[in-house]
This record gives sequence, C-alpha cells and structure tokens, in this order.
Amino acid sequence: MAEAVKRALERDTLIDITTTGRKTGQPRRIEIWFHYQDGRIFITSSPGPRGWYANMRANPNFTWHFKQGLVRDVPAVATPITDEGERRAIFARMMELEERMAHVEVDDWAKRSALMEVELAL
Repeated sequence: MAEAVKRALERDTLIDITTTGRKTGQPRRIEIWFHYQDGRIFITSSPGPRGWYANMRANPNFTWHFKQGLVRDVPAVATPITDEGERRAIFARMMELEERMAHVEVDDWAKRSALMEVELAL
C-alpha cells in the first residue's frame, strides 16, 4: 500500500463513495465516514436501511474518493459483514478506537446497521 494512502486511512475520517444504483444503473455519490481499524477498512451507518448499502449488495464494485489529506479516486470492492458476532466485535472495537463512535449502542448497531468491509484496488 502506498504510504500516502496508508496515512490518509490512518488520519482521515470522511470520504465520498460512488455506487451503482441497483434499479437505475446510474452512479450515486454520497459522503460517508469510514473506519480504519487493525489494518481493515469499514464503512457503516447508523441503524436503518441505506440506499448505498443496497446498491453495494447488488454491485459490490464502487469508487472510493479520498478527499481530505489525500485527493484520489480508487476502485474498491465491498463485502457485507453479516455474522452478528463479528459485527458486534467490529462495532465494539470502533467504540474503543474512535471518540466519534462513543454514542454507539453495540447491540443495536450489530443488529440493524449497514456494515461493509472494503478492499481498495491499489
């Protein structure tokens, strides 16, 4: 992994993603937080249905847009994390590592939040 990308993953918190609309086939770009923990990359949201998540379930290939410490577009692939025990462990670790996640109710998020692990095509 390029040093600039690694630094951006360690320091930044916000990106844009462009998914492919599952119904329209059109590109859909949104701003979203990401989480980099223990060498793994995740995107998630507060509990509830999310269009980006449904789009990624239908087509896991998307574009990751760095926009803070680094400005760069990178092809990426998303894999849903569906095992509740693994989800609970990931959210608990997020709470340990990130002050912005202090409000998270781990059980609720493990049951109802979108959670994708991301692999960047670098």
